[in-house]
Parts: sequence; C-alpha cells; structure tokens
Amino acid sequence: METSLELANTTRVQEFILLGLSTRPGIRHALFTVFLTLYLLTLLENTLIVYLVCTHSELRKPMYFFLGNLSCLEMCYVSVTMPSLLVGLWAGPCPVPFTACMTQLFFFIVLICTECTLLASMAYDRYVAICRPLHYPLLMRPQVCLALALCSWLGGLLVSVAKTTCIASLSYCGPNVLNQFFCDVSPLLNLSCTHVALTELVDFISAIVIFCGTLLVALVSYAAIGVAVFRMPSAAVRRKALSTCASHLVVVGIFYSAALFIYCRPSRIKSMDLNKVLSVIYTVVTPICNPIIYCLRNKEVHAVLRKTLHLP
Repeated sequence: METSLELANTTRVQEFILLGLSTRPGIRHALFTVFLTLYLLTLLENTLIVYLVCTHSELRKPMYFFLGNLSCLEMCYVSVTMPSLLVGLWAGPCPVPFTACMTQLFFFIVLICTECTLLASMAYDRYVAICRPLHYPLLMRPQVCLALALCSWLGGLLVSVAKTTCIASLSYCGPNVLNQFFCDVSPLLNLSCTHVALTELVDFISAIVIFCGTLLVALVSYAAIGVAVFRMPSAAVRRKALSTCASHLVVVGIFYSAALFIYCRPSRIKSMDLNKVLSVIYTVVTPICNPIIYCLRNKEVHAVLRKTLHLP
C-alpha cells in the first residue's frame, strides 16, 4: 500500500503536452502565419471598437456599452488561447507546466462564462428597445447597464474559481498529452486518474446556471421580439426593428452553436480533431468576426469611424 502511494506521488504529472492543431511541420508553419494574422487583426478590430465607444458621445448608449465590454472581453479571450496555439504551430507539441495550464484554464472559464452572460444582457437590451421602447431610458439606465456588466464579470469569476479549484485538485498520474491547443475542461478530466464525479457535478451545475440559463434568456428575449415585430403595422417598421438585433442574433447563433455541439453532443462522438476545429470557431473565428458583424450593419458606427478617420 505504501509503495503504491509513493509510486503515485513520484509519477504525478508536473506538466502537460499540448499537441496543438497539427503535428505536420509543413502545415504548421502555414497555419502559424494565418493565425498570427488573425490574432493581430482581432486585437486591432476590438481595440478600435473600444476606442470608438469610449471617445464618442454618439455611441454612449446601452447597446454600445455592452459592445465595448464584449470587445474588451474578446481581446482578453483570444490572448488566453492564441499564444499557446501559435507556440504549438511554430515549435510543435509543447510542454505546459501544471500551474500554467490551470492558470490558462481559469482565465478561459472566466471569459467564456462572462461572454455568455454579456450576450444574454445584450439580448435583454434589444428586447427592451423593441418591446418596451417607452420604458427603455428607465430600464436600461447607466446604473442598470453597469450592474449587468459587473454581474457578468463577477459571475464568470465565481464559476471559474469553483471549476478550476475542482479540476486542479484532481490527481494526474499520466499520460499527460492533451489533444488540444489549450488547456480545456474535457481533455483534462479525461486524463485524471482519480474519481471525477464531484468535478463533473460542479461542471454540470455551472453549465446549467451559466450556459443554459443565458441561452434561455436570449431565446425568450428573441421570441418576444419576434412576436412584437410580427404585430408591427408596416414592413418598413418591421425591417428597421429586425435590423437593430440581426447582428447580435448572428453572433449568438455562431457562439452557442459551436459550444453546444462540443459540450452537449452524444458521448459516442469522440473526435478530438473535430473538437479542435469547433474550438477554433469560438476561440478564434468568433472574436475576429464579431466586430465585423456588428459594424457592417451599423450606420452609427460607420459614421463615427468615418469621422475618426477624417473620411467624407
């Protein structure tokens, strides 16, 4: 008994090996250029959005306040996952110390939970704007917007503390290879050599509260918006109302579709390569697409951007 305990202690995993997106050198170096370009573009786009929202009074509205928060979040979000992806593409499978892996996991969970709540807050904002326009200045006053944003960030922080503590307390005796480009929940649980029932319960409860709860808020908000738009008297008014929430609806659809497929698909689907592709969608593609989606359909952002760049 004592011998087995000593052996377990000596073989406890001190680092994980991230396989990254690809182990083939020719493909890796091409992908490195692509993803480095995407990373820099993501930082540039979201920095521009934050700058415009903070410096122009025309954009000091609840919708743009949440958009600024989302852009700030996505700069942090992509900076948590992209460096390890780029290192893996440049140098191949790379070792990550246990503490560094848990730190990356902590910030990843904080940011993904916060994004869920922010997207739900933005859906509520669109609901109030379309379904209760006369009460909009009261229901979405600055204090309410600030409270919603703070709750989003604090909620993500609390969930992450609980989940990361549970995962970090598990024993990892080997193997230590993660078929992923960052430290994610499911691959880590699969490597644990101890009972993970409590950790899975915490993961399940947090998913119900944060993920399913915020998705329900978004679905209910858009169902109410759909009913309100259907009752509007003219096609022109309906188009105008829909245009104010179309961008957000697209972002919600992309984000939740990828996340739902990863975490709620049948257990018999075990393709980790498919997991990595879907992870790229919500950790890389979504942050770079969100500013484009929001700005392409927004005349106010267009006007402010032209003003900033001194364009006619």
